[in-house]
Amino acid sequence: MRLAFMGTPDFAVPALRALHQAGHDIVIVYSQPPRPAGRGKKLRPSPVQVAAEELGIPVRTPQSLRRNTEEHAYFRNLKLDAAVVAAYGLILPVEMLDAPARGCLNIHASLLPRWRGAAPIQAAILAGDRESGVTIMQMDAGLDTGAMLLRDHVTLTDHTTATTLHDDLAAMGGRLIVDALSRPPFPGTPQPDTGVTYVQRLSREDGRIDWTRPAAEIDRQVRALTPWPGTFTTLDGQVIKIGAVSLEYSLSFNSSDTKKMVIRAVDLARAYNMPLVPGMVVDDRLCVTCGKDSLLRITRLQRPGRGMMDAADFLRGQAIAPGTRFGLEMPDA
Repeated sequence: MRLAFMGTPDFAVPALRALHQAGHDIVIVYSQPPRPAGRGKKLRPSPVQVAAEELGIPVRTPQSLRRNTEEHAYFRNLKLDAAVVAAYGLILPVEMLDAPARGCLNIHASLLPRWRGAAPIQAAILAGDRESGVTIMQMDAGLDTGAMLLRDHVTLTDHTTATTLHDDLAAMGGRLIVDALSRPPFPGTPQPDTGVTYVQRLSREDGRIDWTRPAAEIDRQVRALTPWPGTFTTLDGQVIKIGAVSLEYSLSFNSSDTKKMVIRAVDLARAYNMPLVPGMVVDDRLCVTCGKDSLLRITRLQRPGRGMMDAADFLRGQAIAPGTRFGLEMPDA
């Protein structure tokens, strides 16, 4: 089948490789333009552009498509059977959506209509969803509103991270898009009107930890937003990045050890003549109080100018005494 492929980040690369391996004639790849990266701020091509060039496929990187009539004409003249879109990052105008014979098919990393929008992988973990998946969708002019062609799901656990879910769904997307294109054209299933949710594009501010929230919510925040945009707090006025945490106690836990830890935390607070408040370190292994009588332990963290490290290694270079509070000062990250 004569195809165009449109994608930018790592998530899209398995689909591009799967289509190429399946024998499709990918005549052009679209990706966002190279961006400054690294300390030298040299222009770095996207992962999709790198993969396309390795496969010998020409790449186009327009800054915009909306009013780019020359690009519309070029795309139309390709005489495509279909275009495959995976996390491209640019809105396709109707002139391009309608150009291929079978239209444009999108690989979306959620079980539509849940989590339409820019960050469905992170949104599913943040919300505590118990499943996620990939939907192959026939694109229309709306935001992830097109008819569904194929879906598959994965189960989410209390240990699922954005990285593991990203990799699982990227591989699934490659498998599903090859399957979808092997089938005769069909109109697909309209998305239901119920269960629609949207997620906005993430920003650095979304990673700011609010220690008054329950530990389970903070745990999901760290798992969802690592490595990007990352989660952070402050210590002595410095921004400290948090790379991983583990739940130690919540109202749903019945462990005698964790109950003893809470009792010790209360005793510690009394010894310091201060209330047991959120963000307070209660032992010498970075166990921190959170909202609703819950505790979590910081297991990986990073100080400015250093790499991410395990908590034990961090503490050898910078001791954090019980009674210290994280997040007292929250400057811009």
